[in-house]
Amino acid sequence: MPISCGLCEKRAMLKRPKTGGALCKECFFKVFEEEVHQTITSASLFKRGETVAIAASGGKDSTVLAHLMKLLNERHDYGLKLFLLSVDEGITGYRDDSLETVKRNQQQYELPLKVVSYKELYGWTMDEIVRQIGLKNNCTFCGVFRRQALDRGAMMLRVDKIVTGHNADDVAETVIMNVLRGDIARLQRCTAIVTGTEGAIPRCKPFKYTYEKEIVMYAYFKKLDYFSTECIYSPNAYRGHARTYLKDLESIRSTSIIDIIHSGECMSVSVKKDVKMPTQGTCARCGYISSNELCKACVLLEGLNKGLPKLGIGKPHKARLALGLANTTNTSTTSGSQHKEGCRSCSCRGRQNAVVNDTSGCKKDNGLSSHSKEDGDPNSTDSSMKKELGSKLSTVGVGGDSVAACSLNGEVQKEPCADTVGVKSQSVLCGKDDENTPCACKKGKGQVGTRTTADSRAMLDLDF
Repeated sequence: MPISCGLCEKRAMLKRPKTGGALCKECFFKVFEEEVHQTITSASLFKRGETVAIAASGGKDSTVLAHLMKLLNERHDYGLKLFLLSVDEGITGYRDDSLETVKRNQQQYELPLKVVSYKELYGWTMDEIVRQIGLKNNCTFCGVFRRQALDRGAMMLRVDKIVTGHNADDVAETVIMNVLRGDIARLQRCTAIVTGTEGAIPRCKPFKYTYEKEIVMYAYFKKLDYFSTECIYSPNAYRGHARTYLKDLESIRSTSIIDIIHSGECMSVSVKKDVKMPTQGTCARCGYISSNELCKACVLLEGLNKGLPKLGIGKPHKARLALGLANTTNTSTTSGSQHKEGCRSCSCRGRQNAVVNDTSGCKKDNGLSSHSKEDGDPNSTDSSMKKELGSKLSTVGVGGDSVAACSLNGEVQKEPCADTVGVKSQSVLCGKDDENTPCACKKGKGQVGTRTTADSRAMLDLDF
Protein backbone atom coordinates (compact mmCIF):
# COMPACT_ATOMS: atom_id res chain seq x y z
CA MET A 1 0.00 0.00 0.00
CA PRO A 2 1.44 3.42 -0.92
CA ILE A 3 2.57 5.60 2.00
CA SER A 4 1.03 9.04 2.21
CA CYS A 5 2.96 12.24 2.88
CA GLY A 6 3.02 13.19 6.53
CA LEU A 7 2.05 16.81 5.74
CA CYS A 8 -0.46 16.33 2.94
CA GLU A 9 -2.48 13.53 1.38
CA LYS A 10 -0.22 13.04 -1.62
CA ARG A 11 1.88 9.97 -2.16
CA ALA A 12 5.18 10.08 -0.27
CA MET A 13 8.31 10.11 -2.43
CA LEU A 14 11.02 9.90 0.21
CA LYS A 15 11.83 9.23 3.84
CA ARG A 16 13.75 12.01 5.55
CA PRO A 17 17.10 10.77 6.92
CA LYS A 18 16.96 13.38 9.69
CA THR A 19 13.54 12.58 11.16
CA GLY A 20 12.36 9.42 9.40
CA GLY A 21 9.18 11.14 8.24
CA ALA A 22 7.63 10.32 4.85
CA LEU A 23 7.18 13.33 2.56
CA CYS A 24 6.28 14.15 -1.00
CA LYS A 25 8.68 16.20 -3.10
CA GLU A 26 6.85 19.50 -2.71
CA CYS A 27 6.59 19.19 1.07
CA PHE A 28 10.24 18.13 1.31
CA PHE A 29 11.32 21.22 -0.64
CA LYS A 30 9.22 23.44 1.60
CA VAL A 31 10.47 21.88 4.86
CA PHE A 32 14.10 21.85 3.74
CA GLU A 33 14.11 25.50 2.66
CA GLU A 34 12.24 26.61 5.78
CA GLU A 35 14.73 24.87 8.10
CA VAL A 36 17.66 26.62 6.42
CA HIS A 37 15.79 29.94 6.67
CA GLN A 38 15.14 29.35 10.39
CA THR A 39 18.85 28.60 10.93
CA ILE A 40 19.81 31.88 9.22
CA THR A 41 17.30 34.03 11.09
CA SER A 42 17.67 32.43 14.53
CA ALA A 43 21.45 32.95 14.46
CA SER A 44 21.14 36.41 12.83
CA LEU A 45 23.77 35.45 10.28
CA PHE A 46 23.25 38.46 8.00
CA LYS A 47 22.27 42.10 8.09
CA ARG A 48 20.53 44.01 5.36
CA GLY A 49 22.89 45.60 2.88
CA GLU A 50 25.80 43.22 3.51
CA THR A 51 27.90 41.77 0.69
CA VAL A 52 28.25 37.99 1.01
CA ALA A 53 30.62 35.65 -0.84
CA ILE A 54 29.37 32.10 -1.40
CA ALA A 55 32.25 29.61 -1.32
CA ALA A 56 31.57 27.63 -4.49
CA SER A 57 33.42 24.44 -5.37
CA GLY A 58 30.90 22.98 -7.80
CA GLY A 59 30.00 20.15 -5.41
CA LYS A 60 26.55 19.32 -4.07
CA ASP A 61 26.87 21.39 -0.87
CA SER A 62 28.05 24.62 -2.47
CA THR A 63 25.65 24.27 -5.42
CA VAL A 64 22.63 23.81 -3.14
CA LEU A 65 23.94 26.66 -0.96
CA ALA A 66 24.18 29.03 -3.93
CA HIS A 67 20.69 28.02 -5.08
CA LEU A 68 19.16 28.54 -1.62
CA MET A 69 20.98 31.79 -0.86
CA LYS A 70 19.64 33.34 -4.06
CA LEU A 71 16.16 31.84 -3.50
CA LEU A 72 15.83 32.85 0.17
CA ASN A 73 17.40 36.27 -0.42
CA GLU A 74 14.64 37.02 -2.91
CA ARG A 75 11.81 35.25 -1.05
CA HIS A 76 12.47 36.74 2.40
CA ASP A 77 14.10 39.96 1.25
CA TYR A 78 17.42 39.61 3.11
CA GLY A 79 18.78 42.56 1.16
CA LEU A 80 22.12 40.87 0.45
CA LYS A 81 24.50 41.34 -2.45
CA LEU A 82 25.79 37.87 -3.42
CA PHE A 83 29.01 36.74 -5.11
CA LEU A 84 30.39 33.33 -6.02
CA LEU A 85 33.98 32.74 -4.82
CA SER A 86 35.99 29.72 -5.98
CA VAL A 87 39.50 28.46 -5.27
CA ASP A 88 41.52 26.68 -7.95
CA GLU A 89 43.88 24.34 -6.11
CA GLY A 90 45.48 23.12 -9.32
CA ILE A 91 44.35 19.47 -9.22
CA THR A 92 44.29 18.11 -12.76
CA GLY A 93 41.24 15.99 -13.54
CA TYR A 94 39.31 17.24 -10.52
CA ARG A 95 39.30 20.97 -9.89
CA ASP A 96 39.45 22.00 -13.53
CA ASP A 97 36.28 19.96 -14.19
CA SER A 98 34.47 21.23 -11.09
CA LEU A 99 35.24 24.85 -12.00
CA GLU A 100 33.37 24.31 -15.24
CA THR A 101 30.34 23.43 -13.11
CA VAL A 102 30.82 26.63 -11.09
CA LYS A 103 30.89 28.66 -14.29
CA ARG A 104 27.61 27.09 -15.37
CA ASN A 105 26.15 27.90 -11.94
CA GLN A 106 27.22 31.50 -12.42
CA GLN A 107 25.12 31.70 -15.57
CA GLN A 108 22.19 29.81 -14.05
CA TYR A 109 21.97 31.96 -10.90
CA GLU A 110 23.22 35.16 -12.54
CA LEU A 111 25.78 35.83 -9.82
CA PRO A 112 29.24 37.37 -10.34
CA LEU A 113 32.14 34.91 -9.96
CA LYS A 114 35.68 35.37 -8.63
CA VAL A 115 38.29 32.60 -8.94
CA VAL A 116 41.60 32.66 -7.03
CA SER A 117 44.28 30.02 -7.56
CA TYR A 118 47.07 28.51 -5.48
CA LYS A 119 49.47 29.18 -8.33
CA GLU A 120 48.78 32.92 -8.26
CA LEU A 121 48.77 33.24 -4.47
CA TYR A 122 51.53 30.81 -3.46
CA GLY A 123 53.39 29.88 -6.64
CA TRP A 124 52.50 26.19 -6.19
CA THR A 125 49.68 23.95 -7.38
CA MET A 126 48.45 20.95 -5.39
CA ASP A 127 49.79 18.63 -8.09
CA GLU A 128 53.26 20.11 -7.55
CA ILE A 129 52.90 19.93 -3.76
CA VAL A 130 51.85 16.27 -3.85
CA ARG A 131 54.92 15.46 -5.93
CA GLN A 132 57.01 16.93 -3.10
CA ILE A 133 55.14 15.75 0.01
CA GLY A 134 53.46 12.54 -1.17
CA LEU A 135 49.92 11.39 -0.39
CA LYS A 136 50.15 11.24 3.40
CA ASN A 137 50.02 14.88 4.54
CA ASN A 138 48.81 16.59 1.36
CA CYS A 139 45.39 17.46 2.84
CA THR A 140 47.15 19.53 5.51
CA PHE A 141 48.64 21.78 2.84
CA CYS A 142 45.41 22.02 0.87
CA GLY A 143 43.23 22.82 3.89
CA VAL A 144 45.54 25.54 5.22
CA PHE A 145 46.08 27.16 1.82
CA ARG A 146 42.39 27.00 0.87
CA ARG A 147 41.22 28.71 4.06
CA GLN A 148 43.62 31.56 3.52
CA ALA A 149 42.85 31.71 -0.22
CA LEU A 150 39.14 32.14 0.55
CA ASP A 151 39.92 35.04 2.85
CA ARG A 152 42.19 36.65 0.28
CA GLY A 153 39.59 36.29 -2.44
CA ALA A 154 36.90 37.69 -0.14
CA MET A 155 39.07 40.71 0.61
CA MET A 156 39.51 41.28 -3.12
CA LEU A 157 35.72 41.35 -3.44
CA ARG A 158 35.42 43.55 -0.31
CA VAL A 159 32.68 41.33 1.12
CA ASP A 160 31.38 41.44 4.69
CA LYS A 161 30.95 37.68 5.20
CA ILE A 162 31.65 34.31 3.63
CA VAL A 163 29.11 31.46 3.63
CA THR A 164 30.34 27.89 3.28
CA GLY A 165 28.51 24.65 2.56
CA HIS A 166 29.64 22.83 5.72
CA ASN A 167 26.75 20.56 6.68
CA ALA A 168 25.83 18.71 9.88
CA ASP A 169 27.89 15.67 8.87
CA ASP A 170 30.99 17.86 8.39
CA VAL A 171 30.54 19.51 11.80
CA ALA A 172 30.03 16.16 13.56
CA GLU A 173 33.12 14.70 11.85
CA THR A 174 35.16 17.69 13.01
CA VAL A 175 33.96 17.21 16.59
CA ILE A 176 35.03 13.56 16.49
CA MET A 177 38.43 14.43 14.99
CA ASN A 178 39.15 17.11 17.61
CA VAL A 179 38.12 14.76 20.45
CA LEU A 180 40.41 12.03 19.12
CA ARG A 181 43.30 14.50 18.80
CA GLY A 182 42.59 16.18 22.14
CA ASP A 183 42.48 19.55 20.39
CA ILE A 184 40.56 21.69 22.88
CA ALA A 185 41.18 24.96 21.02
CA ARG A 186 39.54 23.72 17.82
CA LEU A 187 36.85 21.86 19.74
CA GLN A 188 35.69 25.14 21.23
CA ARG A 189 35.12 26.81 17.88
CA CYS A 190 34.33 23.95 15.47
CA THR A 191 30.64 23.84 16.45
CA ALA A 192 30.14 27.60 16.17
CA ILE A 193 27.81 28.62 13.35
CA VAL A 194 29.90 31.76 12.80
CA THR A 195 33.71 31.50 12.91
CA GLY A 196 36.56 33.86 12.12
CA THR A 197 35.00 36.81 13.94
CA GLU A 198 38.43 37.65 15.34
CA GLY A 199 39.84 37.85 11.81
CA ALA A 200 39.12 40.02 8.83
CA ILE A 201 36.02 38.26 7.46
CA PRO A 202 33.55 36.08 9.45
CA ARG A 203 32.39 32.75 8.02
CA CYS A 204 28.85 31.41 8.35
CA LYS A 205 27.47 27.87 8.08
CA PRO A 206 23.76 27.97 7.12
CA PHE A 207 23.82 24.16 6.72
CA LYS A 208 25.08 23.48 10.25
CA TYR A 209 22.00 21.39 11.13
CA THR A 210 21.32 20.08 7.60
CA TYR A 211 22.10 16.43 6.89
CA GLU A 212 24.32 15.61 3.93
CA LYS A 213 21.85 13.01 2.63
CA GLU A 214 19.07 15.57 2.55
CA ILE A 215 21.27 18.00 0.62
CA VAL A 216 21.89 15.25 -1.96
CA MET A 217 18.15 14.50 -2.14
CA TYR A 218 17.31 18.18 -2.59
CA ALA A 219 19.88 18.55 -5.39
CA TYR A 220 18.61 15.36 -7.04
CA PHE A 221 14.90 16.20 -6.99
CA LYS A 222 15.58 19.82 -7.98
CA LYS A 223 17.82 18.57 -10.80
CA LEU A 224 20.60 21.00 -9.86
CA ASP A 225 23.84 21.01 -11.85
CA TYR A 226 26.67 19.88 -9.55
CA PHE A 227 29.98 18.01 -9.69
CA SER A 228 30.02 14.72 -7.74
CA THR A 229 33.56 13.33 -8.18
CA GLU A 230 35.69 12.98 -5.04
CA CYS A 231 39.10 14.64 -4.87
CA ILE A 232 41.78 12.29 -6.17
CA TYR A 233 44.04 13.11 -3.20
CA SER A 234 41.48 12.75 -0.39
CA PRO A 235 41.11 8.95 0.14
CA ASN A 236 44.02 8.93 2.61
CA ALA A 237 42.72 11.90 4.61
CA TYR A 238 42.29 11.49 8.37
CA ARG A 239 38.74 12.83 8.07
CA GLY A 240 37.78 9.73 6.09
CA HIS A 241 38.08 7.56 9.21
CA ALA A 242 35.83 9.89 11.19
CA ARG A 243 33.34 9.89 8.30
CA THR A 244 33.20 6.09 8.19
CA TYR A 245 32.65 5.95 11.94
CA LEU A 246 29.89 8.56 11.74
CA LYS A 247 28.07 6.72 8.93
CA ASP A 248 28.10 3.54 11.01
CA LEU A 249 26.54 5.44 13.93
CA GLU A 250 23.94 7.04 11.66
CA SER A 251 22.88 3.64 10.33
CA ILE A 252 22.14 2.55 13.90
CA ARG A 253 20.66 5.82 15.18
CA SER A 254 19.65 8.54 12.72
CA THR A 255 19.93 11.32 15.31
CA SER A 256 23.60 10.53 16.05
CA ILE A 257 24.82 13.41 13.88
CA ILE A 258 22.78 16.08 15.67
CA ASP A 259 23.57 14.48 19.04
CA ILE A 260 27.32 14.71 18.39
CA ILE A 261 26.97 18.38 17.37
CA HIS A 262 25.06 19.18 20.57
CA SER A 263 27.68 17.26 22.60
CA GLY A 264 30.43 19.31 20.95
CA GLU A 265 28.60 22.51 21.84
CA CYS A 266 28.33 21.40 25.49
CA MET A 267 32.00 20.36 25.63
CA SER A 268 33.12 23.73 24.26
CA VAL A 269 31.22 25.47 27.06
CA SER A 270 32.44 23.17 29.85
CA VAL A 271 36.20 23.45 29.14
CA LYS A 272 38.10 24.18 32.36
CA LYS A 273 39.18 27.76 32.85
CA ASP A 274 42.72 26.81 33.90
CA VAL A 275 43.42 25.11 30.54
CA LYS A 276 45.85 27.30 28.65
CA MET A 277 44.51 28.29 25.22
CA PRO A 278 46.43 29.72 22.25
CA THR A 279 46.50 33.51 22.05
CA GLN A 280 45.15 34.93 18.81
CA GLY A 281 47.58 37.19 16.97
CA THR A 282 48.78 37.96 13.47
CA CYS A 283 51.49 36.46 11.31
CA ALA A 284 54.70 38.49 11.33
CA ARG A 285 55.23 37.81 7.63
CA CYS A 286 51.83 38.03 5.88
CA GLY A 287 49.60 39.60 8.54
CA TYR A 288 47.11 36.70 8.52
CA ILE A 289 45.54 35.62 11.83
CA SER A 290 47.77 33.18 13.71
CA SER A 291 48.46 31.97 17.25
CA ASN A 292 52.19 31.69 16.43
CA GLU A 293 54.77 34.16 15.15
CA LEU A 294 54.29 32.76 11.64
CA CYS A 295 50.97 31.42 10.37
CA LYS A 296 50.74 27.80 9.24
CA ALA A 297 50.51 28.80 5.59
CA CYS A 298 53.80 30.73 5.74
CA VAL A 299 55.56 27.85 7.50
CA LEU A 300 54.33 25.30 4.96
CA LEU A 301 55.18 27.58 2.05
CA GLU A 302 58.67 28.24 3.43
CA GLY A 303 59.28 24.52 3.67
CA LEU A 304 58.23 24.00 0.07
CA ASN A 305 60.41 26.84 -1.19
CA LYS A 306 63.44 25.56 0.76
CA GLY A 307 63.08 21.98 -0.39
CA LEU A 308 61.91 20.88 3.07
CA PRO A 309 58.23 20.06 2.44
CA LYS A 310 57.75 18.40 5.84
CA LEU A 311 58.94 21.50 7.69
CA GLY A 312 55.46 22.51 8.87
CA ILE A 313 54.31 18.96 9.66
CA GLY A 314 54.93 18.35 13.33
CA LYS A 315 55.75 20.39 16.40
CA PRO A 316 55.80 24.20 16.00
CA HIS A 317 59.10 24.78 17.83
CA LYS A 318 60.98 22.75 15.22
CA ALA A 319 59.60 24.93 12.45
CA ARG A 320 60.63 28.06 14.39
CA LEU A 321 64.19 26.75 14.66
CA ALA A 322 64.28 25.93 10.97
CA LEU A 323 63.05 29.39 10.01
CA GLY A 324 65.49 31.15 12.35
CA LEU A 325 62.78 32.61 14.59
CA ALA A 326 63.11 33.32 18.29
CA ASN A 327 63.34 30.13 20.34
CA THR A 328 60.69 31.28 22.74
CA THR A 329 59.82 29.13 25.71
CA ASN A 330 56.59 27.21 25.26
CA THR A 331 54.82 26.16 28.41
CA SER A 332 51.80 23.92 28.58
CA THR A 333 49.92 22.49 31.50
CA THR A 334 50.28 18.73 31.74
CA SER A 335 48.85 16.99 34.82
CA GLY A 336 49.52 20.04 36.95
CA SER A 337 53.21 20.31 36.06
CA GLN A 338 55.03 22.63 33.68
CA HIS A 339 56.96 21.19 30.75
CA LYS A 340 59.51 23.56 29.25
CA GLU A 341 61.29 23.37 25.97
CA GLY A 342 64.98 23.57 26.68
CA CYS A 343 68.15 24.71 25.00
CA ARG A 344 68.83 23.13 21.62
CA SER A 345 72.38 24.40 21.11
CA CYS A 346 74.93 21.92 19.79
CA SER A 347 77.49 23.48 22.13
CA CYS A 348 75.29 22.55 25.07
CA ARG A 349 74.93 19.01 23.83
CA GLY A 350 78.65 18.75 23.36
CA ARG A 351 79.19 19.11 27.11
CA GLN A 352 79.18 16.01 29.22
CA ASN A 353 76.42 15.57 31.82
CA ALA A 354 74.44 18.43 30.28
CA VAL A 355 70.76 18.80 31.01
CA VAL A 356 69.05 20.26 27.98
CA ASN A 357 65.51 20.67 29.29
CA ASP A 358 66.17 23.77 31.36
CA THR A 359 65.40 27.15 29.80
CA SER A 360 67.62 29.06 32.17
CA GLY A 361 70.76 27.78 30.45
CA CYS A 362 72.08 24.23 30.32
CA LYS A 363 73.40 23.00 33.67
CA LYS A 364 75.34 19.99 34.81
CA ASP A 365 73.44 17.27 36.57
CA ASN A 366 75.17 17.97 39.89
CA GLY A 367 74.10 21.65 39.69
CA LEU A 368 77.57 22.88 40.76
CA SER A 369 78.37 24.75 37.57
CA SER A 370 76.46 26.17 34.66
CA HIS A 371 76.82 28.23 31.54
CA SER A 372 74.36 30.58 29.93
CA LYS A 373 73.61 30.84 26.25
CA GLU A 374 74.47 34.39 25.25
CA ASP A 375 75.62 37.06 27.69
CA GLY A 376 73.64 35.34 30.44
CA ASP A 377 70.35 35.76 28.60
CA PRO A 378 68.29 32.58 29.05
CA ASN A 379 66.00 33.57 26.16
CA SER A 380 68.70 34.19 23.58
CA THR A 381 68.21 32.46 20.26
CA ASP A 382 70.27 30.72 17.64
CA SER A 383 72.71 33.64 17.54
CA SER A 384 74.72 31.99 20.34
CA MET A 385 75.19 28.93 18.20
CA LYS A 386 76.24 31.06 15.28
CA LYS A 387 78.92 32.83 17.35
CA GLU A 388 80.25 29.64 18.87
CA LEU A 389 80.36 27.59 15.69
CA GLY A 390 81.31 30.44 13.37
CA SER A 391 82.23 29.20 9.95
CA LYS A 392 81.57 25.60 10.99
CA LEU A 393 77.86 25.96 10.20
CA SER A 394 76.82 23.62 7.41
CA THR A 395 75.34 24.79 4.16
CA VAL A 396 72.31 23.01 2.78
CA GLY A 397 71.12 22.96 -0.81
CA VAL A 398 67.51 23.21 -1.82
CA GLY A 399 67.09 19.57 -2.77
CA GLY A 400 69.82 17.70 -0.88
CA ASP A 401 69.86 15.88 2.45
CA SER A 402 70.79 18.19 5.28
CA VAL A 403 74.09 17.63 7.08
CA ALA A 404 74.61 19.60 10.26
CA ALA A 405 77.37 21.35 12.11
CA CYS A 406 77.67 19.61 15.44
CA SER A 407 79.96 20.19 18.46
CA LEU A 408 83.38 21.76 18.28
CA ASN A 409 86.26 19.40 17.49
CA GLY A 410 86.68 20.62 13.91
CA GLU A 411 86.64 17.24 12.20
CA VAL A 412 84.85 16.89 8.92
CA GLN A 413 81.82 14.60 8.94
CA LYS A 414 81.63 11.87 6.35
CA GLU A 415 78.60 11.21 4.17
CA PRO A 416 75.65 9.66 6.06
CA CYS A 417 75.49 5.91 6.28
CA ALA A 418 73.79 4.41 3.23
CA ASP A 419 71.43 2.23 5.24
CA THR A 420 70.02 5.06 7.34
CA VAL A 421 69.93 8.06 5.02
CA GLY A 422 66.13 8.05 4.76
CA VAL A 423 65.51 7.87 8.51
CA LYS A 424 65.79 11.59 9.10
CA SER A 425 65.78 12.98 5.60
CA GLN A 426 65.78 16.75 5.12
CA SER A 427 66.63 17.41 8.74
CA VAL A 428 69.86 18.51 10.33
CA LEU A 429 71.72 15.91 12.35
CA CYS A 430 73.26 16.72 15.68
CA GLY A 431 75.20 15.10 18.48
CA LYS A 432 72.32 13.39 20.22
CA ASP A 433 72.76 9.77 21.18
CA ASP A 434 70.09 8.66 18.70
CA GLU A 435 70.39 5.27 17.11
CA ASN A 436 68.60 6.62 14.04
CA THR A 437 71.21 9.32 13.50
CA PRO A 438 72.91 8.35 10.21
CA CYS A 439 76.32 9.67 11.06
CA ALA A 440 79.16 9.21 13.51
CA CYS A 441 78.32 12.18 15.75
CA LYS A 442 76.96 10.15 18.70
CA LYS A 443 77.62 10.28 22.42
CA GLY A 444 79.60 13.50 22.29
CA LYS A 445 81.59 12.61 19.17
CA GLY A 446 80.98 16.05 17.71
CA GLN A 447 81.86 16.58 14.12
CA VAL A 448 81.33 19.25 11.55
CA GLY A 449 79.69 18.47 8.21
CA THR A 450 79.75 20.63 5.10
CA ARG A 451 77.85 20.33 1.85
CA THR A 452 77.66 23.07 -0.72
CA THR A 453 75.41 23.48 -3.75
CA ALA A 454 74.76 26.28 -6.21
CA ASP A 455 71.95 27.60 -4.01
CA SER A 456 73.22 26.91 -0.51
CA ARG A 457 72.58 28.56 2.83
CA ALA A 458 73.46 28.15 6.47
CA MET A 459 71.21 25.81 8.44
CA LEU A 460 71.12 25.31 12.19
CA ASP A 461 70.46 22.14 14.20
CA LEU A 462 66.76 21.35 13.74
CA ASP A 463 66.47 18.08 15.70
CA PHE A 464 63.49 16.73 13.78
